[in-house]
Amino acid sequence: MAIIKPFMASRKFSSTIGAGTGTGATFAIAATAFTDDAGTPATAFPGSFAYYVLYINAQPQTADTSTLTTTTITIPGGDVLDDATPILIEIVVN
Repeated sequence: MAIIKPFMASRKFSSTIGAGTGTGATFAIAATAFTDDAGTPATAFPGSFAYYVLYINAQPQTADTSTLTTTTITIPGGDVLDDATPILIEIVVN
C-alpha cells in the first residue's frame, strides 16, 4: 500500500506574459517577476511539489505546455501572446 502524505497545500503566483523573455521554445518568465498569495514579490518557486497547474488567461493548460523550475517557468511559444495576458501558477506542495 502506498504511503499518503498527510498534508498538502497550494501556493499561487501571478504575473503577465509581458514579464517573460526569449522567443519560441526558450520563452520563460522568472520567478522574481511573479507575486505570491500575499501580494509580495516572489523570490523563487517551491523546490519540491506534488504538481502544478499553469493558467493562461484563466484557462488551465495541459502538462506539455510548460516546464517549471525553482527560478523560471518556460512556456514554449508564449512570446506570441499579448503582453497583458495574465499568468497564474498554482503549485501544490507536499
